[in-house]
Amino acid sequence: MKPYRRLLSHLYKISLFFPECPHRRFIAGAGHDWPRTMGVLGIPIIRPGRGVLGTTIRCYSTSVETIAGEKPFDRACLQSISVKPLVLDGVDAGALEEEEEKWEDLGSEKGGNLEDLGVVEVKGREESEVEKEAWRLLNRAVVKYCGSPVGTVAADDPAMANQMLNYDQVFIRDFVPSALAFLLKGEGEIVRNFLLHTLQLQSWEKTVDCYSPGQGLMPASFKVRTVSLDGNNQAFEEVLDPDFGESAIGRVAPVDSGLWWIILLRAYGKITGDYALQERVDVQTGIRLIMNLCLSDGFDMFPSLLVTDGSCMIDRRMGIHGHPLEIQALFYSALRCARELLSGNESSTNLVRAINNRLSALSFHIREYYWVDMKKINEIYRYKTEEYSHDAINKFNIYPDQIPSWLMDWIPDHGGYLIGNLQPAHMDFRFFSLGNLWAIVSSLATPRQAEGILNLIENRWDDLVGNMPLKICYPALEYEDWRIITGSDPKNTPWSYHNGGSWPTLLWQFTLACIKMGRPGLAEKAIAVAEERLSNDKWPEYYDTRTGRFIGKQSRLYQTWTIAGFLTSKMFLENPEMTSILTCDEDLNLLEGCLCGLSKNSRVRCSRLAAKSQVLV
Repeated sequence: MKPYRRLLSHLYKISLFFPECPHRRFIAGAGHDWPRTMGVLGIPIIRPGRGVLGTTIRCYSTSVETIAGEKPFDRACLQSISVKPLVLDGVDAGALEEEEEKWEDLGSEKGGNLEDLGVVEVKGREESEVEKEAWRLLNRAVVKYCGSPVGTVAADDPAMANQMLNYDQVFIRDFVPSALAFLLKGEGEIVRNFLLHTLQLQSWEKTVDCYSPGQGLMPASFKVRTVSLDGNNQAFEEVLDPDFGESAIGRVAPVDSGLWWIILLRAYGKITGDYALQERVDVQTGIRLIMNLCLSDGFDMFPSLLVTDGSCMIDRRMGIHGHPLEIQALFYSALRCARELLSGNESSTNLVRAINNRLSALSFHIREYYWVDMKKINEIYRYKTEEYSHDAINKFNIYPDQIPSWLMDWIPDHGGYLIGNLQPAHMDFRFFSLGNLWAIVSSLATPRQAEGILNLIENRWDDLVGNMPLKICYPALEYEDWRIITGSDPKNTPWSYHNGGSWPTLLWQFTLACIKMGRPGLAEKAIAVAEERLSNDKWPEYYDTRTGRFIGKQSRLYQTWTIAGFLTSKMFLENPEMTSILTCDEDLNLLEGCLCGLSKNSRVRCSRLAAKSQVLV
């Protein structure tokens, strides 16, 4: 056993016998004179146009212990903590080695390599020049707040320094591949800081027409700004300025930010062993707020999440309003992660029950109604319409003429995929990569469906991968469809940007799906295609044309999630066991048949009732 692993193993065992160590103390905050311009962790927060925010501070826990005579926030911007080496006197060396072997066996039983004890051993290999360049660029993109890293900018293109728009901000969805790259390299500080700081920005007031969103909304992005103190030009402080969509093009709130935050929180705990973070009171409250917002009752009849156009990675008008697959796959994954992360106490009982009900209904709904292959398309082709009854076959009144002509010859005999959207009298037959890949990762798709999706990608490699992986959607909207559905969007022209463009950042999610299904060769092939061009093309945001031959006409160079997606893909291939920090296995408890969907008795009530989320935090 290596010395650092031996030390960590003993530290872990010692901590089991001292559950009330000072560093685990919760500081509730009652009785402290909390500055009204500070966040929970002493984070100065700015509201657009209003300067530093004065808010009522919630009493949350903190991992920073207050020293006698020190103000609560004097140490909010700690950069490092020096720890003296642990010295064990009077311990028999033979007994020590025997004990180490026992703990190694325990680690193997729980998944191997002492991962569950917070110790991760990563295989070593000589990095290529492209990887070394990628790491230099990723480190250059790091954003610091109070001297500590808190995220990475969306893009760091020197040629566009005067036209940054919001590319100089830290986006939650964009940071996920960067966070994974840092975690896989053993650098967890930036991820921990990111999770905690974005948590403090949760549930702000949106400034569009004086309307406030639901409690629990996570921002799309934030920026570190420097402002003067009380108008004094000689004194400055750093503040976090979040954007909830009130400044975005289209003014759409990000639905996926909170879902990605929960997914990343679970991955952080699994790879670092820092489960104390997810057990903190503020983090548990943040999870509940996101879940309550997503599970709130409304007018919608479907278990899938109803959202507006532009509320996810496709953040411009592309005709995905309603129940887009991308959101449903992330929603399903976040529900499963939240169920795992929530503390097993009485206050979580009702919420966990609501999550289980929604998971069961959502999995049946997506697997049954979103899946298409040759057999299902033949059924739709022969649908009867205007059926009124509980046992109708064509439940959503889909007209057979909606089946597009391109689909007949495109879909292979031994493959299929989950369609992009489903609404009354409408099926969006476009193939959306992120939703299908994440359905595999989260086990929203059945094993047979997951195999079918990868078979489709392999059979239609030239269409979906071509000269640069991976098409964000296929096919592109053209002619009148482009004019009507996108509103003649000059950025989303056919085979560009979101309208059939190729996005290298999707590579890491493709790698995850391939490894989970035991087909890493597909991922290796796609990574090899990307590695030939990305560095020479200066790491673009996206590529244009049917096969991804051209750099996107408005593509930013040195796009951070392109860089991080490539690095993460390479590291997952090198350490495939680490994909478990993001994947979910099939949940056998969710496989019980849905009576309302399968029974001929029109009055049978579903045993998996729609999630009733009247849950109080």
